[in-house]
Amino acid sequence: MLEQIKAFPDNFLWGGATAANQLEGAYLEGGKGLTTVDLIPIGANRFPIALGNLDSYEPKEGEFYPSHEAIDFYHRYKEDIALFAEMGLKCLRLSVAWARIFPNGDDAEPNEAGLQFYDDVFDELLKYNIQPVVTICHFDVPVSLVQNYGGWKNRKMITFFETYAKTLFNRYKHKVKYWMTFNEINMLLHLPYIGAGVVLQEGEDKEQVLYQAAHHELVASALAVKACHEIIPGAQIGCMLAAGMVYPYSSHPEDVWKAMDKDRESFFFIDVQSKGEYPGYTKRFFRENNICIEMQPEDADILKQHTVDYIGFSYYASRCTSADPEVLKNSTEGNVFGSVKNPYLEASEWGWTIDPKGLRITCNQLHDRYGKPLFIVENGLGATDVLLDNDTVEDDYRIAYLNSHFAEMAEAIQDGVELIGYTSWGPIDLVSAGTGEMKKRYGYIYVDRNNDGSGTLRRVRKKSFHWYKEVIASNGAQYFG
Repeated sequence: MLEQIKAFPDNFLWGGATAANQLEGAYLEGGKGLTTVDLIPIGANRFPIALGNLDSYEPKEGEFYPSHEAIDFYHRYKEDIALFAEMGLKCLRLSVAWARIFPNGDDAEPNEAGLQFYDDVFDELLKYNIQPVVTICHFDVPVSLVQNYGGWKNRKMITFFETYAKTLFNRYKHKVKYWMTFNEINMLLHLPYIGAGVVLQEGEDKEQVLYQAAHHELVASALAVKACHEIIPGAQIGCMLAAGMVYPYSSHPEDVWKAMDKDRESFFFIDVQSKGEYPGYTKRFFRENNICIEMQPEDADILKQHTVDYIGFSYYASRCTSADPEVLKNSTEGNVFGSVKNPYLEASEWGWTIDPKGLRITCNQLHDRYGKPLFIVENGLGATDVLLDNDTVEDDYRIAYLNSHFAEMAEAIQDGVELIGYTSWGPIDLVSAGTGEMKKRYGYIYVDRNNDGSGTLRRVRKKSFHWYKEVIASNGAQYFG
């Protein structure tokens, strides 16, 4: 008789997820150089720059850049990590700012002040037995690499990234066991400047440029996997996908095919990183769209021999699509991907569908496709929180959202999906990557900061803080009845 699964794994990594450019601040302190995200303002110019349609190489007068101070984790990390420890986090996903280590990206030597900062952060985490889960590149290419080389359009970026990754592995090999190469690598196709430091020039073939940049990132990722395995035996290094299954709007075969095609647009990246070769459907797409990827003879072997250990992914919402132009008119741009409005699902105030069952579906979909351990490294609800007079936030809506997703996560484990852990976005309020707002809050910890940069930056525990603490303490026992 088969034994019933009755609990999350004993070593399950409950945690939270962050990104350097969304919480650190101190954007030029300690020898740090400018990164792409440092030049994306809040307001009307945000998306033209993020899309790569408007160049940005230095801060412009009259613009407000949320990343410049963010929530000042750079100076307050001890206070914040103490709060994370109080909550009981087993891990913290965070990223290293490339330009803190190599201010220009192609420097001959790394910046010691930047290396020491992350040493101090990792030491503080380990003091509380919180495992660092480190993303090597989370939407922050050094601006100098964009100006001088064109960002990931240029093959030279592979060497710069490999040098950067090896520097991290050698420095932190005794402190970090879990790594990821690129955050939401498929976002390159949707926000080229954020995803790859790519500015599209007039007359360029957009798809040719973006898929060439993707190839460079994929080779760089494989070389980082190789280096990690060589320098830190026993470490785990994964990829990271912005996930969320695309549903067909109807059972019409054309809708089903369109949904599969949309899923494959993202799966392409992870197929290469996990299976080690370009899939047939991508090769057909390239043929039919006259896309010719420049590759070196050694690239195929590099991709094949150095695949990832696990699949990291973010899940906020499912999507929906149709082959019918009339149905497509009812699309929402609630997130970067866009989606036909799903009549069966409610949405957040920012238009993101709320679909807990979609998390279970996505887990099974990825597990069936890759047969590797999964790590849910982003999931959460962005909402307008109100700080009450009694110094708390009654965010029952966030608790309800997470509670329903945790229940489906438990179902996925019973389905046979191997899950390493779960890190919600984010454990503390930080700057929204999409809109640049502070008003769009995700955290268990409220930060007194507004969209215009005003506020004291004081930290306050929300109701969800205490709830998540209980979930972690019980290892999610309530979800297995």
